[in-house]
Amino acid sequence: MRQLALLLPLLAAPAVAQQAPSPVSLDTLKTVTRELSSDAFEGRAPATPAEAKTTAYIADRFKAAGLQPGNKGSWFQDVPLVQLTYRNVSPMTFTGGKAPVSLAYRSDMVVATYRVQPKVAISNSDVVFVGYGINAPERGWNDYAGVDVRGKTVVILINDPDYQAKTLDGPFGGRAMTYYGRWTYKFEEAARQGAAAAIIVHETEPAAYGWNVVQSSWTGPLLEQDTPGDHQDQSQAIGWMQLAKARELFASAGRSFDQLSAAAKRKGFKAVPLGVKASVRFDAAIKRQASKNVVGILPGSERPDEYVLYSAHWDHLGRCDAVNGDTICNGAIDNATGVAALVAMAEAYRKTGAPKRSVVFLAVTAEEAGLLGSKFYAENPVFPLAQTVGGVNMDALKVRGETRDFVTTGAGKSELEDMARPLLAAQGRRMSPEPTPERGFYYRSDHFSFAKLGVPMFDGSAGEDAVEGGVAAGHAAEEDYTEHRYHQPGDEYDPAWNWGAALQDVGFYYTLGRQLADGTAWPNWYPTAEFRAIRDKSRAGR
Repeated sequence: MRQLALLLPLLAAPAVAQQAPSPVSLDTLKTVTRELSSDAFEGRAPATPAEAKTTAYIADRFKAAGLQPGNKGSWFQDVPLVQLTYRNVSPMTFTGGKAPVSLAYRSDMVVATYRVQPKVAISNSDVVFVGYGINAPERGWNDYAGVDVRGKTVVILINDPDYQAKTLDGPFGGRAMTYYGRWTYKFEEAARQGAAAAIIVHETEPAAYGWNVVQSSWTGPLLEQDTPGDHQDQSQAIGWMQLAKARELFASAGRSFDQLSAAAKRKGFKAVPLGVKASVRFDAAIKRQASKNVVGILPGSERPDEYVLYSAHWDHLGRCDAVNGDTICNGAIDNATGVAALVAMAEAYRKTGAPKRSVVFLAVTAEEAGLLGSKFYAENPVFPLAQTVGGVNMDALKVRGETRDFVTTGAGKSELEDMARPLLAAQGRRMSPEPTPERGFYYRSDHFSFAKLGVPMFDGSAGEDAVEGGVAAGHAAEEDYTEHRYHQPGDEYDPAWNWGAALQDVGFYYTLGRQLADGTAWPNWYPTAEFRAIRDKSRAGR
């Protein structure tokens, strides 16, 4: 992954190899995806009436596939969540500059809070531009050095300072995003610094999605893990602003947004007080409710206390901003397809016989709210993480034609990649570098929750080198999905979908998991991976 091959043209590859028939059922993939993404499930938002219908359907399909309840006789693991629904949101105003600047809710900015409290009021808070908002001592980088932002509002750039690099060399991995580039990190660090409010400037390229995605994801009821203390250690307000409004704000402060953004890319950047004050108010309706992970298990025949894990999130956005009168974000690709893959693989294992190790099938909640379901499971595992060999996460199957390549997110980290390469080669496919590493997919799905606690989890999917149409066709399909369907009502089931790439991928996931389940290997992270130490510690003495 971390090599100049990112920029090289994709090499020619042989046509997809002919293999023995896969045990994975295409009919199951279609049926489960179509059902879960129908309007009857209302977009599968957690903590809504649709949740009970969704989780019951998944448990029924797990049972029919031959699995056993995975949590002490139950199909479910309760995940304590708190839902915040925002009301009476005022415009966000900036005063004290050349002219007042006002940002309208939804169209110009979105705002929320991690704090569980009924009212938030930021009044005349000093505004500081903190560049990329990164504090990384191991890299000699601190955007907060020399500035006290306690009680202030910080304005932050999205992604890493070197996201526009052409290679994977740079202080933050070059073009590949690190966790420092994720919006979740930006808000975490702002809170550690004591900021009252943290506002990220939205730009489509470094964010990897348009404003429509921010708007649809941040303006409905938002979920957070329900923990003691009600997150009072977090900033009072967090959110995003449109790029045009950021330019207007900086101009009012007598500054150039473009010049300061360029300066923020260089090591040694010093935060800049803008000399203006921010204000915003909103109310929050609070609802505490346990959501559910769905857990099924196929017990191992020889080593039942060793576990291979398949994961996929069942949730989506529920009701969202209307597009052409449609207000349901159905989440067909994201991620009814992943849940369908869980069911199809459970059926495949039943067809092919009990594995030697136990195989766990985990459909998690609240991925869209920040990986909350997988985070809760990883921190409160039903089956010990030290005894979890590894596994595969599935998020958004590629419903298009077969490909000659496969892209692993976060490649270069785990020995699972060594197992994967010959299995992909048997399909006539090669492992390709991520075409868009700057989008940070490694930190955007549930495998990351397990990786942080040491469990090697494989995540990846069909690449862009389509058998029919080559890279141009594959790339066009990816961009079309991102622009027109991702986190929008347009992510609906289509009977005309080509399931070629999905069948390749699910067949590969099955084979990789089966090899783990029938083998004795304990794949680890590579020595240079950031998760190696915690895995070694958890496995010590076993």
